[in-house]
Amino acid sequence: MNAKASKAGKAPRILHLHSTFDAGGKELRNVQLINAWGREVDHAIVSGDLEKRGAAHLIGKKPRISWPKFPSLTGRPTPGRMVKLARAMAGYDLICTYNWGAIDAVMAHTIFADAFKLPPLVHHEDGFNEDEAKRLKKRRNWYRRIALGRAAALVVPSVTLEDIALTIWDQPRTRVRRIPNGIDTRAFAAPPKRDVLPLLLKHKGEYWIGALAGLRKVKQLDMLVRAMADLSPEWQLVIAGEGPEREALLAEAERLGLEDRVHLPGFVAQPQKLVGLFDIFALSSHSEQFPISVVEAMAAGLPVVAPRVGDIGAMVASENGPALVDPGDEVALAKSLCDLADDPESRKRMGKANRVKARAEFDEARMIERYRALYWGLMQKYPRNGALANADAANAED
Repeated sequence: MNAKASKAGKAPRILHLHSTFDAGGKELRNVQLINAWGREVDHAIVSGDLEKRGAAHLIGKKPRISWPKFPSLTGRPTPGRMVKLARAMAGYDLICTYNWGAIDAVMAHTIFADAFKLPPLVHHEDGFNEDEAKRLKKRRNWYRRIALGRAAALVVPSVTLEDIALTIWDQPRTRVRRIPNGIDTRAFAAPPKRDVLPLLLKHKGEYWIGALAGLRKVKQLDMLVRAMADLSPEWQLVIAGEGPEREALLAEAERLGLEDRVHLPGFVAQPQKLVGLFDIFALSSHSEQFPISVVEAMAAGLPVVAPRVGDIGAMVASENGPALVDPGDEVALAKSLCDLADDPESRKRMGKANRVKARAEFDEARMIERYRALYWGLMQKYPRNGALANADAANAED
């Protein structure tokens, strides 16, 4: 806990700056941490888009949450705007920023941390949108290098992002922290109920290829729809998620005469109750870093068919390696699905190995403790006025 807050008997205050707070990977992890720490912390959450706060309803009743008014996270990085951002960050014990959408706040912190006596800032990078899925933008790389100059830490979940942070964004090794995302692995191992989806029942003799994904272009989910044409009729495709590509995916299924075998049930708030109904987990994205949905599938004991993007190749068990394909290879993706569909023994063997690895490496308890060590360590070291704590200052003088 922050030294100053501890003396006053108050919980530390953490400010979270998101471009949106919809139920995506970074937001759900943020919710995990908030729920795990309960009333130990007062959390102030900013969503740059007030219409997109879908993850908020997943926060439990115990945590203390506020939604402060905050200057826009987007716009030209003029001095006046930087001052407004910096002033709005004052008075907290820790600032947490997330992805490119909050990078201007990171820049404001670097420029005005001393002037406004700002607390330490931890920036989190979880991946890229469609505009940087294939190639990072040089201008953004340059901007990140400067903006991160005063960050106390840069947290990434994947080996790929860690390498980008070190080699492309030129961040010092001491600043970059890789903390893999974690889940409650045992919750995903519980036996599922066949009627968990209100409008979709898994019938006896049916097999499901499942995906958990936002319905966005970068996910290339139309590849999974087309792959269904090569599978026997007892196989169904279930894609849980919402997004702008919904109508296009339904149209593609109808064009292929597969509308009765392709199901889009929408966002599922408790995926641990659904994933166990899948027989194969499928991913088709051309850009991922450390997809938490893959960990969820592994914890449920499923084989994973996916492109080798981001950390996926290192995430799955070695037994699952042959089911992975090259990015963008739609033919290979369909063949891998067909091969596994025809081989129940391989599905069982891969799924068992994935479950063991998920429990050993990706359980949420391990992730939560690593974030606690980082956040609380910084709040202990730096009091709210931004200077070194007395003990550290004395050591520095020695």
